Amino acid sequence: MFVDIAQIFVKSGSGGNGLVSFRREKYVPAGGPDGGDGGRGGSVILRVDTSLTTLMDFRYKRSYCARNGEDGKPRNSKGADGEDLFIHVPRGTVVRDADSGKIIVDMSEENGEYIIAKGGGGGWGNTHFATPTRQAPKFAKNGIDGEEKNITLELKLIADVALAGFPNVGKSTLLARVSAARPKIADYHFTTLSPNLGVVKIDEGKSFVLADIPGLIEGASDGVGLGHDFLRHIERTRLIIHVVDVTGHEGRDPIEDFEKINEELRLYSPALAEREMIAAANKIDSAAKESRERFAKYISAKGLKLFEISAVTGEGVRELMLYAHSRIEQLPPLTVFESEIIEQPREEEVPFEIRRDNEFYVVEGPLIMRLLRGVNFEDVDSLNYFQRALRRFGIISALVEKGAREGDSVRMYDAEFDFIQ
Repeated sequence: MFVDIAQIFVKSGSGGNGLVSFRREKYVPAGGPDGGDGGRGGSVILRVDTSLTTLMDFRYKRSYCARNGEDGKPRNSKGADGEDLFIHVPRGTVVRDADSGKIIVDMSEENGEYIIAKGGGGGWGNTHFATPTRQAPKFAKNGIDGEEKNITLELKLIADVALAGFPNVGKSTLLARVSAARPKIADYHFTTLSPNLGVVKIDEGKSFVLADIPGLIEGASDGVGLGHDFLRHIERTRLIIHVVDVTGHEGRDPIEDFEKINEELRLYSPALAEREMIAAANKIDSAAKESRERFAKYISAKGLKLFEISAVTGEGVRELMLYAHSRIEQLPPLTVFESEIIEQPREEEVPFEIRRDNEFYVVEGPLIMRLLRGVNFEDVDSLNYFQRALRRFGIISALVEKGAREGDSVRMYDAEFDFIQ
């Protein structure tokens, strides 16, 4: 089964907490602090794997979590870093934020990597907080929480040239003739239910990737049938070969078919409709002369290049492939989708929220939660450090701007304080 879209949850590891510890050695009655730092949390990293062609694996596993960093250890020993988690995706996977739909990154580079969720930094042990006047700090810094995201993976095939056209016009037969690809071929509609890729070798060192896009139908741009699933794979292509059955098989009109497919391309993406196109009149070995001439006249009037071919006998196919290769050498490189996401600041920079709740000024936010976890409320030095942190992060000045005065009550989750400016 071909799967080209999936939604998954990713979470990087949280950093380990710093340790509060003191030297406990024989003959050292007043050992100093020796609490080690916490280890860094593991990151979640997307990695391009050229051996993958679908997103099938993500149908069975939807959650990916990297390991947390270990807490600090005595004797200034740092906790172990969490192991990074690598998620392998096919080349051409576009990664979107699942909530906003905005593009985060386009995994189109061969062997490309992208950190989709960065591991949290480790906290400092109490060794860092020792000063000449504070020789036995009884507090440490907690690690930073990992990032978590819901993301959508959307595969857009990377091919230089795409074969487009109605079902059963001979696209799969053409791909099989010019490459080593072996798509399923039969004389009925929708034999091809997933895109097929093949490498067309023109000469030594000269080749290009050709994609057989499953047959489109009217309404494909609106998602009728598998329209959107198929059309997304043409978005990167640099050149379109529009294959038309000129026999008029099953009472179809080649010109009407050509117009309908182009209209679906235009409705799906105006930019796609502007992509350079070559017309390929297929099945000329069994088409009437009048039908061939009528279609050739129509294509000529549109100013397009026409090749009359037979994918079955091979007539005209070599010339078509040579011309396609000559054109893609002149065309711009493949489309790479730019990121639409502005990098969000880490927790320390996330604006906190201050609101009034009866007699309390309530201060909330992830930064506040993390600061509170690192406070030893029974230790004066720890409380003083907490006070300085509130001032450093602008929380004190923000409370003043909100109208807080000396002695007013401030609540930070379960902790309550008298405001001291």
